[in-house]
Order: sequence, then C-alpha cells, then structure tokens
Amino acid sequence: MIRQTPVIPAALAVWAMAAAGLLFGWPCAALIGGCAVAGGVLAAIRSLRWRPAAVLLVLVGALAACWITLVLRDSESHPLRAEAEHGAVRTLRVEVADRPHPLRTAGFGGRQGGADRVALPVRGAGADLLVLAPVRHWGELLPGQLVTVSGRLAPAKPHELTVAVVQARGDPADPTPAPIWQQAAGWLRAGLRQAATVLPAEPAGLLPGLVVGDTSGLSPRVAEEFATSGMTHLLAVSGANLAIVAGAVLFGLRLLGLGPVVCGLGAGLAMAGFVVLAGPQPSVLRAAVMGGIGLLGLVLGRPRSALPALAWTVVVLVPLDPGLALNAGFALSALATGGLVLIAPRWADRLRAKGVPPGLAEVLVAPLAAHLVTAPVIAGLSGEVSLVAVLANLVAEPVVAPATVLSVLATLAMPVHHGAAELLVHAAGPEASWLVLVGRHAAATPLATLRWPGGWVGGLVLVAAIGAAVLVVRSPRARALAAAVLVGAGVVLLPTRLTGAGWPPTGWSAVACDVGQGDALVVATGDPSRAVLVDTGPDLSAVIGCLRRLGVHRLPLVLISHLHADHIGGLASVLADYQVGAVGVGPLHEPGWAWQQVNRDAASAGVPIVDLALGQRWEWPGLTMEVLAPREVPSTLGRDPAGTPINDASVVVRASTPAGRVLLSGDVELSGQAALLASGQDLSAEVLKVPHHGSRYSLPRFLERVHPSVAVVSVGAGNTFGHPSPLVLDALTRGGTTVLRTDQDGDLAVLPGSDHPHLARRGEPRAPPH
Repeated sequence: MIRQTPVIPAALAVWAMAAAGLLFGWPCAALIGGCAVAGGVLAAIRSLRWRPAAVLLVLVGALAACWITLVLRDSESHPLRAEAEHGAVRTLRVEVADRPHPLRTAGFGGRQGGADRVALPVRGAGADLLVLAPVRHWGELLPGQLVTVSGRLAPAKPHELTVAVVQARGDPADPTPAPIWQQAAGWLRAGLRQAATVLPAEPAGLLPGLVVGDTSGLSPRVAEEFATSGMTHLLAVSGANLAIVAGAVLFGLRLLGLGPVVCGLGAGLAMAGFVVLAGPQPSVLRAAVMGGIGLLGLVLGRPRSALPALAWTVVVLVPLDPGLALNAGFALSALATGGLVLIAPRWADRLRAKGVPPGLAEVLVAPLAAHLVTAPVIAGLSGEVSLVAVLANLVAEPVVAPATVLSVLATLAMPVHHGAAELLVHAAGPEASWLVLVGRHAAATPLATLRWPGGWVGGLVLVAAIGAAVLVVRSPRARALAAAVLVGAGVVLLPTRLTGAGWPPTGWSAVACDVGQGDALVVATGDPSRAVLVDTGPDLSAVIGCLRRLGVHRLPLVLISHLHADHIGGLASVLADYQVGAVGVGPLHEPGWAWQQVNRDAASAGVPIVDLALGQRWEWPGLTMEVLAPREVPSTLGRDPAGTPINDASVVVRASTPAGRVLLSGDVELSGQAALLASGQDLSAEVLKVPHHGSRYSLPRFLERVHPSVAVVSVGAGNTFGHPSPLVLDALTRGGTTVLRTDQDGDLAVLPGSDHPHLARRGEPRAPPH
C-alpha cells in the first residue's frame, strides 16, 4: 500500500524539515530540504518505478523547504525574543488566534474545578505570542478579536514558533467584536454547558470536554483518572469527534436518498461548522483536511484511500504551521490514524481467519493498534505507560459516538428550545456516566500504570520494547518464555501493589504527599492511625490516596496554611472520608470565596473551625507543633487580592518529631520570610518544606537560617510557573541540604537517622496534566 502512495516520501520530508528546523534551527530545515530535492532528482533519473514519488518529492520538497525556512528564520530572529530574555514590559496590539485554554495549576486563588488563569494564543507584532492572564475577562475572548495587552515579556518554551510569553497586567483593552461566526460558536458552547447542568456534576463537566474540548467545568478527579487509564484523548476534542459528526451527517443524507454531490457538500459543511465550534485544534485540522480530501473523492466519484489523504494532510498543514511537526496532539492524531490504516486491517483479517465475527474483529483491534503506535509518544510526554488503556478504551469506545452525536444535537437545539436540548443531554447522560465509571475503575486497577523514562529516550526505548515484543509474539518458543516471565512478574508485583508492601516505611515522621501543584503534608503522632494533615492539595482525590497509603484513619487537626486553591482543594473529601477533630485556619480569611467554601465544607461535616495564632502549641505523643507566623496580617490586600499578600500571610509551623524539627513554611515569599528573620525566632530545623513549591521568591538568608539537612519540594510535574527555581535548589544544595521533589520522586517520607533525618521516596510520581 505504501509503494502505491507516491506522496508519502514528500510528507515524511516535509515533517522532517519542520521538526529539524524547530529543534536545531532553520539552517537544518534548509539542509534537509536540499537533501530531499537532490534525492528526488536522483531517484527520478535512476528509476521509472519511483518516478511519481520522486517528482512529488522534488516539487513539494523545494516549495516546503523555502516556506518553512523563511517562517522559522523570521521566528528565530524576531526582536521580541531578545526583549523577552531581558523581561521587557511591552504594550502590544494582538489578534486572538485560538480559544483561551484554562490552566488549573492554581495556587493563586483560583476556584476548585475551574481555572485561575488562561493561556491565550495570539498573533501580534508579526509573531506568535502566548498571553498568560487571569481568567476574568481574558477567558471570555474569542478568536478573531483584536485587543491591547500590556505586560512583562518572558521567554517562550524552546523549539516552538511562539517568540515570547506575555504575562498580562490588567484587563484586555480596546477589544473589537469577534467575527459573527465565532460569536455564534461561543454562544453554542455556552448553551451546551448550560444544558449539561441537568446532569450530575461529573458527567456535566465531561460532556462539553468530550464534544467541543471545553474542560472548564471538568472535575479534577475525573481528569486524573482519565490520565491514569489512558483515556485523556476523550477530554480533548479530536479528529474522532469530527469524523463522528461528519459520518452521522453523511449517513443521514444518504438515508434521504440524496446523491453523492449533496452528501459530500453537506458533510463538508458539517465539518467546517465543527471546526469553528470546537476550534482549530491540531487533531481536528488533521481530520478536517483528511475528511475534505475524502469528500472531494466522493463528489468526483473517485474514492480516496485513507493513507494518501493522511500524507496530503501533512503536506498541506505542516508548511502552513511548521509548529505542528513537534505538536503532540498532531503527532498522536496522525500516528493513531496511521495505525488504524496500516495495522488494524491486517490484525482484523487474522482474527476473522480464526473465526472472530466480522465487525467484532475490527472493534477489538482498533484500540490496540492505535495505542501501540501512540504509546511511545505518550510515554515520552508523561513518563509512564498505561497498562489498562487498551481495555479501558475498548470498553468506553461504544458510547463515545452516541454521546457525541446527542451532545452536538443538544448544542444546536439549545438556542431553539431549552427543553429539547435538556432532553438530548439527558439521553447522553448515561453514556457520560459510563465513561466516568470506566475511567474510575481502570485508574483504581493495581498496576494501572508503569513508570517509564520520559523524553526522547523514553519514547525510543519503548519503540525498541514494542519491536522486541512483536518478534517474541512471532516465535512460539519465545511466546512461552515471555508468558512465564509475565506471570512471574505479576506474582511478585501485583501483591506488592495491592498490599502497598514497602510503603509507608517503618517509623516515618512526616510525609510530603505527591498531590501535583499543591501542598499536602502528613505529620505522624504516636498512634500510627492518627496524624495531623497540613494542607489538602489542589483536588479531591490525590490527598485521599496518600492518606490511605499511609494507613491513617483519624485526623485530630487539619491545618490550612492559607486559603489558596492548591491548599484547600481536597478539604471536602478529607472531611467526608475521615474523622477530623478540627480545621485550623490562620487569621487572614482571604480570598473570600475560599473562606466561604471552607466554612461550608466544615459545617457540612460537623467539624469546628479554630483560629490559629502566633505562639499556639499542640502536643500529641511523639509530636509537638508550634505556630511561628504570621506575626502581622496586612490590613489590605492592595492591588493583588489573590497572590503574594496571601502567600506571605501563610501559617508557618514547626513540628518537633522523632526525626527532628520540621519547618512547614506554607507559601511564604520574600516579605513573609523577612518578617520571620526579623522576629529573632529560632528558625533552625532539620527538615524544610521548601516555601511556595520552590519558587524563586525565597531569601538566601532565610534558607541559611533554617539550615536544613534535608528538604522536600511539593511541586507538580509540568507546571507553568517554573517551579522549583534552579536558584533555590542550588542555594540549598550548596549549603549541604539533600533535596527531593514530589514531581520526580512521588510521596516523600521523613525518617529518623543516626546523625540526621533522611528521606525515603515512594517513587511513583503523578503524571503531569494532559
């Protein structure tokens, strides 16, 4: 099939040009383009058989090389890159290029389950930019609007066309109206969110994400479970959604007896409308171009196969946007399509030859083929391999199409008749609930994920492992040996995972839980079933898993260092699942929404709230805790009602444990640390919970005064804040401190040692958000 598709060499060359140019600079793109053209000329001269492919390679290679090289050169040499390196403050007139993407890393007062900030791709000053801004006002912008943004520039991620990140100050200024079709799309998306509220909270948050990629109301617990079970692709609008919608329209038009021209045009309009509704995501664009090529063949009476359509999609899209060459969504979409085209049919043929009914064979092999070819990319991105993804997607897939079709119909019906839209959403409710159930049970399966090296190395290692597995499957003797090895590994590993053998380590004094970008620390008392919890992390599930692994059943005190979302997000689930004596809160009751939420959660559980004050002490067998800060609370939050002043008002506690003194510093920044230093208190501790996830706003004098033997950084993998700061890590290590971090080492336990405490790692860090 590949030999009959002359456009494939040109597609591979185009992808290689763009990828090499992004990774190594625009001269590499020009070099690969020149090599491709030269190779095409040589092949055309020497072989009649490969001449069509060679001619396409020469023509496409030359055009693509010129265009990609120019785009990359302009991006690399853009003056805003240099300004971003120096943190310049600029005011720019920009055009919104895509819908705002919610950032749930929280930590600055964002509401649980919602977004604190948004990442907004824009185009301005002749370059691609990314605006990071508060969700208020910025989250309402639509593609095509012109706005004025003021803020400090910061360097963009390497190997991207984006030349700088703008950290917005204030609201968007002088916005123009969005194009009418974008306004209509925004109105329809809002209608779907409203209609979905008739369902329970978790399915209601899932449906907009499943259909149009709107995850603003998605439960963090569901997002985490989908990531563990390999179902994250269902939360981001993809080519599969577009194919379902276009296929449903095409099927309906054919039932009406309409001809191929009308059917093709109708399905094409449906695809165009869906792209506007869902946004030009890379996987959607890939599917739209492929679908357009297929529909063109239908209209012309010359059906096209999927593989040439996929290749032409690469030839068309990558030169238009060279950044797609290293875009994970585009790569995963293209690889999954290739797997379904090249691998799945062969496997289905073999299953049918062994007696599996037609239809069932295709259903069985499709998720396996797609997962096989995409697993190396996913492993490289997340640092883990899901062992339940194939089965979870096999069980979930049958309900995706009806849920998508019903939700799209509800979206279209909402402006016309609310009752009809809600009826359609009710019909899609069982499917959404089924997806939540599948993700939850799959994520809870022992050995659901396997840690794996991240990055390019991890991806290539998995490619080699898959290749070796294919060779093993072809040999009966090797199959028997591999089966014996797998059974033996299961006998050893499964009981360990089920019983939690080896964790927690005997005699632990404190544990920093891996809850992502947030804080949750457990301090042991003399009773192994009782502990004090300091902060509860950003979501409802992660802290519960940590407490269960530790065997904790009762919490005499849950101490909240301050009321930011990444410290109170799990409070409701802790109060619901555990016996809690009291919730301790500092004197600053801001942000207001968070204080109200804490009061509601505590009142619902019948747990009292106690105010924490400077000098307050508690004692349990084997544990003493004392409040060291805040000494003063700001009377006003000034212009920053959600950030630094609240961090500096964090409750700072020193716990005396069998492992030594543990300083729990909340998120105190420069002002809060300076106040602690000025107080003259003894701040020395053997263990430091590094302030504010290791942010760069830590005073070297503060770290020197504490002078810990070991330090833990509670931080989320892949966070957008740059935590932890290399400057802070270097300062600690230069002082002789051993530093471990939850994003790399998982849960971290503090243990007594002969001379000084030491750290034990559980070693299964949570994957970053997808």
